[in-house]
Amino acid sequence: MRGDILGLERRRRWCDEEKLEIVLSVGVGGATVTQVAQRHDVTRQQIYAWRHELKKKGLLSALPEALFLPVDLDRPMELAMPTTAICEDAPRPVQIELQLASGRCLRFDPALDAITLTRVIRAVEAA
Repeated sequence: MRGDILGLERRRRWCDEEKLEIVLSVGVGGATVTQVAQRHDVTRQQIYAWRHELKKKGLLSALPEALFLPVDLDRPMELAMPTTAICEDAPRPVQIELQLASGRCLRFDPALDAITLTRVIRAVEAA
């Protein structure tokens, strides 16, 4: 018995990096889910399923309004960090949560100096 395979195999394997790249391309340059799906020859439902799967794996933020902004500090990070020794058995320090008027939320260490915090707030509000 002989079998011939005609055409391309439709079942494709996507690694998490490829899925993440495709899911994150939605909205870039105004691209819709439909446009991204057509571009990558997948269904819209597949993109939504990948988005759900990546959120469950912790590879994608669960908050759609979460943004990562580049921060440029004038001084090196090792100088910005507190110089106190950290004991591995010590509990984690409490973080301060600041809700901005725009609805965005910032969480930061209480040891963060006021100048750096002011710069971060201005950068987030300007975005």
